[in-house]
Parts: sequence; structure tokens; C-alpha cells
Amino acid sequence: MFDHPATGSPLGKSSAYVSVYTPSLLFPIPRQPKWQELGLDAQQLPFHGADIWNCFELSWLTPSGKPEVAAAEFVFPIKAARIVESKSFKLYLNSLNQTVFRDRRELLETLESDLSVAAQGPVAVRLFNMQQLHQLGMLTLPGRCIDDLDVSVSQYHYDASLLALDASGVQVNETLHSHLLKSNCPVTGQPDWGSVLISYSGPRIDEAALVRYLVSFREHSDFHEQCVERVFLDLLTLLGEGAKLTVYARYVRRGGLDINPWRSTEPGMPENLRLARQ
Repeated sequence: MFDHPATGSPLGKSSAYVSVYTPSLLFPIPRQPKWQELGLDAQQLPFHGADIWNCFELSWLTPSGKPEVAAAEFVFPIKAARIVESKSFKLYLNSLNQTVFRDRRELLETLESDLSVAAQGPVAVRLFNMQQLHQLGMLTLPGRCIDDLDVSVSQYHYDASLLALDASGVQVNETLHSHLLKSNCPVTGQPDWGSVLISYSGPRIDEAALVRYLVSFREHSDFHEQCVERVFLDLLTLLGEGAKLTVYARYVRRGGLDINPWRSTEPGMPENLRLARQ
């Protein structure tokens, strides 16, 4: 029987919440097995990318014993060899709750060091106080929402064959988004809810077909990062040679963390939007 790489993680198990700094709680998972399943070569990936995590339950102690609270942004580069399983990440962050740090700089350096070791790549961290967090506000995804299309749906298991190009054959440069993305945790079966932005240039995608395709992830089991890579690869295959494509998903947070994978044919970094469900 096949064991998922996260089987040995704390995911789906009762866990004692440790409140003193314990970096060994982090449970890394190699990207390579899933990339092999998707036919990807780690040395020649067809996309640029990053996984942006946002934390809203970060706390620690100052030398006087007074608690501090903050939000944090963690950016895992696509070239980092491993992802970090989300529950282990939450447990690790909780281990900071009763830990003393001299100042925010020491905390920041500790987070970057521990996460970079776990991911086997340079993880960037930013901290936000409450005033900074309020100033960021909430935004909406750019482009046109396709959720109000009158579409009949009957397939709730992943099916790339549902995708189709528009019959007009016209070339476009457009941005679409949907809030209908749902997948399931491959270990616990719990639902993961997300919004997804698709920006592309190439032959126009049939929007009704795109809605059906996105809904087909509803009973699909994969981690956030892996679902986005499937969407990217399926759309890039559909659009054909020379197309430009960006797929950016914003998942609803669990336990104070939200995960936001970005994959694109174009280099750079996306805006770290904060949506209403986040």
C-alpha cells in the first residue's frame, strides 16, 4: 500500500502543543516525487514560482517576559527542494509562544534560518505589527470573475480533459479568476478552499470549460502547491507553444496560516494580496 510522504508527519494525529522553541517540529516533504509524477525535471521547470505563506498567530516573549504579537509573511522559493507540512509548521510557530527573543531581529533570523534548513532553500520572512497589518487591508483579485456563468457540472474528480479552447480561435491577453476552487488534504481528507487567478496570453480559453475543470478538483486530494502545478501544466498544454501563463491561488487559512502558490512562465514575484476569505 502506498504511503503518502506526509504519513509520518503530525497531520491528522493528536499533537501536544509545545510552547518552547523546538525547530525539530518542522516536517519537510521533498518536491521531487510529485514533480516526477507530473513529468517535471527539477533542473528545467516550465515555470517560475514561489509559495507565499501568511501567518496571523505569531507570538513570543521579550526579555522582560512581556508577550509580543505579529503577523508574518514567509516566501518559499520554487527552487527550495522541500515544502513544509502545514500542521508541523503551526506546531513549530506555537513553540515560539513562551520563548524569549532579544528583539524582532533575533526572531526574524531564527525563523529564516530554521525554515531555510527545512526547505533546503532560502526562505524570506517579513514581520508585521498590527498597525502595518491594518494598513494592508483587503483586496480583490484582478481580472474578470467567471463564477456567475450558467454552467452545468457533473464531474467532481480531477479531469484535465474538461478543458477546451474557445471555438472562435481568437488570440487574447486576459486575466480571469474564480473562487470555486476546492481540493482535499491528501492525508486528513479535510477540505481546502481557495480562489485562483489565471492570467494568460494565447488562444482564448473556453470559460465554461474552465469552470468545469476547476470544479473537478472538488474531490481531488493533493497539497495546495501540487494542485496549482497541475492547473498550470494543464493550461500550458492547452494554450500551446509561445503562450504566457500565470496561475496564482489564494487559499483560506487554517490555524492562522494561509498558503498561496504562484506559478508563472514569467519571472518576478506577485503581489501578496489579502482577500476577504483570508
